[in-house]
Order: sequence, then structure tokens, then C-alpha cells
Amino acid sequence: MYKYEIILYWSSEDNSYIAEVPELAGCAADGETMQQALENVHTVIEEWIETAKLTGREIPVPKGKLAFA
Repeated sequence: MYKYEIILYWSSEDNSYIAEVPELAGCAADGETMQQALENVHTVIEEWIETAKLTGREIPVPKGKLAFA
């Protein structure tokens, strides 16, 4: 399991929970419940990394909690 920070929030626009991985550009998933969104985003993280390996894209090292100014 990867240890990237995941931001989880409710989206009224999408009527679902959204799970985003800020360290992996464009990596996000949704779900009807928080648990479902988290499960889905773990699958998307694996797919993101697999695609990055196949295309020679750099895979960021997980930094843990990000600090925003």
C-alpha cells in the first residue's frame, strides 16, 4: 500500500465523496460513501503508478502530510 496523502471531501456538485491525491497529478476517485471513495482511490493510485512506470514518468516519493501556506 502506498502512503500518499489523501484529501477526502463531500462534493455537492458531484453528489459524492471525492478522494484526491495531491502528490500524483490528476489522481482522484469518488464514491457514494467515504469508505468507497478511499477504496476507489487506492485502486487509482495503483493504476497511476503502473501507468507512470510504463511511460517512464517520474513517481514521486510519498511525503506524507503536505503543508499549505
